[in-house]
Amino acid sequence: MIYLPILVLFILYFLGVPIAYSLFGAAIFYFTFFDAGMPVDLVLQKFITSTASFPLLAIPFFVMAGSVMNYSGISARLMKMAEVLTGHLSGGMAQVNVALSTFMGGVSGSANADAAMQSKILVPQMQKLGYKKEFSAAITAASSAISPVIPPGIVLIIYALIAQVSVAKVFVAGYVPGLIMAASLMITVSLIARKRGYKPSRPEKAGLPEVGAQIVDSIWALSLPFGVILGLRFGLFTPTEAGAIAVLASAIIGLFIYKELGLKHVKPILLETIYGTGTVVLIIVAASVFGYYLTWERIPQELTSALIAFTENKYLMLAVINILLLGLGMIIEGGAAMIIVAPLLVPVATALGIDPIHFGMIIIVNIMIGGVTPPFGSMMFTTCSVTKVPVAAFVKEVWPFIIALLCSLIIITYVPALVMFLPNLM
Repeated sequence: MIYLPILVLFILYFLGVPIAYSLFGAAIFYFTFFDAGMPVDLVLQKFITSTASFPLLAIPFFVMAGSVMNYSGISARLMKMAEVLTGHLSGGMAQVNVALSTFMGGVSGSANADAAMQSKILVPQMQKLGYKKEFSAAITAASSAISPVIPPGIVLIIYALIAQVSVAKVFVAGYVPGLIMAASLMITVSLIARKRGYKPSRPEKAGLPEVGAQIVDSIWALSLPFGVILGLRFGLFTPTEAGAIAVLASAIIGLFIYKELGLKHVKPILLETIYGTGTVVLIIVAASVFGYYLTWERIPQELTSALIAFTENKYLMLAVINILLLGLGMIIEGGAAMIIVAPLLVPVATALGIDPIHFGMIIIVNIMIGGVTPPFGSMMFTTCSVTKVPVAAFVKEVWPFIIALLCSLIIITYVPALVMFLPNLM
């Protein structure tokens, strides 16, 4: 019976109740009907006090930084940089799509935001160049899985807060997995493009003068994520302060260097920040109340014991966890899935000697792949709704990219030295 609130959580979610209210409702159900030892007013107090967290301020700052970057011309320059570097390859615009998602990791930090933006910008251009609309939508959704893995993605911050590990190390750990995912998608695009005859978006490889000129034009956009990482690494600011500095730096670049940011952009930036922050933080505080129930019944400890009793082979355990996370990522949005599973699975990983930073990359990549996968992948629905592509047609085109991402996941899971190389340098 102690697991009934978990069942209630999934019932509410599948009935269409938002995940934050599902989490909170399941917790209230437990403390009202199952355990009278904690008064409901204390549960409500926990809901309120969960918001009084200084590290949580990093989330609105980074959400605002992404919005400011989009309006300041940084995104446009990243797209041009991607086109100069990859436009000459087979399937040129599809390669640009993947490269832009890789660059956008430091800008949007959100898979759904990246999918929506590129669906509006790149899919129409790909259609003009002769790409099938369904293929264009599929690569857009698949490439958007890269964005949250590249720092400073919001999901990276959430994981660091939940697992109580260094935000700077989690940020640095994201680079190699993100690049592995990008490489696997670009290889897949190249194979499909050659088979279908998709042409490059530019006739020849950009020369060094053109590449150099574009790097100079995009240098401020490219340097922002690295500036945040270096500042965290050398202790110049905390993760929360890093978000504020990212907002300030991107505003200065947009106002005085690119000169594309103006007063007319203040309102949409504030609205996007409020919406993005409200969505994420409400889920986090509801999850903290649900976590009260999990802790009260010692469910994480029981799950750890049960899984270790099943097998103490960490490689087999990682395979089981991967399957579990892929399934969860298919039905629950990435941030919400992270908040639900991380408190349960991090103790299991730690008990088996798996580094929590490496494990964080496994969780995040799993959930992002699930977001592209039918039947309920969030990036799938975002891309299909913006491009007006039927889900059935999308599914036929997306499978090669899902397989490519799964190959990346296997490498990230079973070659921890690749993931931990940069964090270990710190």
